[in-house]
Amino acid sequence: MAAIVKAAQREHWADKYGARVAAVLSNKADAPGLALARELGLATDALDHKAFASREAFDTALMQRIDAYDQPGEPVLVVLAGFMRILSDSFVNHYAGRLVNIHPSLLPAFAGLNTHQRAIEAGCKVAGATVHLVTPELDHGPILAQAVVPVLPGDTAQTLGARVLAQEHLMYPRVIAGSLQNDL
Repeated sequence: MAAIVKAAQREHWADKYGARVAAVLSNKADAPGLALARELGLATDALDHKAFASREAFDTALMQRIDAYDQPGEPVLVVLAGFMRILSDSFVNHYAGRLVNIHPSLLPAFAGLNTHQRAIEAGCKVAGATVHLVTPELDHGPILAQAVVPVLPGDTAQTLGARVLAQEHLMYPRVIAGSLQNDL
């Protein structure tokens, strides 16, 4: 999230694409990303998923919060960055074609959790990250970009994860900027 916000400010996305980072939302009020977003002058919002009886009720409330930031005439993307909740089909369909996520593997390999450890255990020679459009099927949307890193002898999930994360921070802002420029 921080890499995206900083790229948007540094590269003047508002001037280039008519787009801005409107707000940073989280399902955790103490998320470090919210504090950073406030420091960078962005609107923030937190909505505790535990306060809702169902995933659908939470997602409906989240959609209402997100849609409140929508400005007419601006390209609208909902960018997931560190949001570790499975979203309902109704949420995903509401933002179809505009909902983007990054996943720490070379999809379609290793959807879900523990991707780095699973890549090491499978004997992969390379790993990486994928930016994709979100669809109702978890981690299976159309791939927008991928970044590859080597799996080195002696790698742990942490060391591999750190190299993948460095590539995520470079790739995700570039993909978003390209998507805004090309209007997905």
